Amino acid sequence: MKVLFSLILWLGICGALAATEYSIEKVKGNVYRFSAGHYHSVFMVTERGIFVTDPINADAAAYLIKELNERFEQPVKYLAYSHNHVDHALGGDVIAKDKVEVIAHEYADEDLRWSQTPTALPTITFNDELTVKLGEHSVEMKYYGPNNGRGSVSMRFMPENVLFVADWIVLDRMPYQTLPGYDIHGMIRSTKAVLEEKPFDVFVGAHAEMGTGKDVERYLSYLEALYAEVRDGMLAGKSLETLQQDIKLDEFSDLKMYNEWLPQNIEGVYKTLNEQSYFDRR
Repeated sequence: MKVLFSLILWLGICGALAATEYSIEKVKGNVYRFSAGHYHSVFMVTERGIFVTDPINADAAAYLIKELNERFEQPVKYLAYSHNHVDHALGGDVIAKDKVEVIAHEYADEDLRWSQTPTALPTITFNDELTVKLGEHSVEMKYYGPNNGRGSVSMRFMPENVLFVADWIVLDRMPYQTLPGYDIHGMIRSTKAVLEEKPFDVFVGAHAEMGTGKDVERYLSYLEALYAEVRDGMLAGKSLETLQQDIKLDEFSDLKMYNEWLPQNIEGVYKTLNEQSYFDRR
């Protein structure tokens, strides 16, 4: 029985790995999006080397490095983590070889080290902003404060003007379930800050669709409407169950996972307002 169980488990794992679809597509100029199932990262190819973002996991990283070696003559020079979460940062050790510099915000670096995350640890860290130059090209990395996980940053690839953000901005889809690891206040504040800066040409997220500034504005509108409805309902003394029944936000019903995740989004904000703002102690 143990042998049979082990065989079934192994076949299941192999099937799950085989089911992951990988793809590489050009975003703009020398900036590309790498997809592993519903996860995405970005890389930029220059004459001075390749700048890679989130490896996602070991299998995805192995596929990516193989494709980079076959498609381009330049080696990987930098690997940058968007934040600390393991569903984006694992596999760094597959890519970070041959003198590759690994970049992360200092809070992400701290978490990866303290939690003993099995990936390549950062060799370069920063606090607020960092610009990495590769000849005529550059990547502008910026920290906006808490929003998702630890040390989550944006990356703007120039001169192509492509903006990459993981998790705290998601286009054409609802934010994830009960917002685990998210700071709703920080999500709103950070997204506002992005929109107040110089316009970007293309937005690429770690999940869902690519888009423009208009799409990011609509995402912000959803976050603000969600927060306001939950807050006002809690101030009126409504329970979580009542809020989930009453709040509809029909103007966003076209977003993917709207029916499945709206009640969970409401629960996420409800719990945050109790845990972080002590609404239940008023």
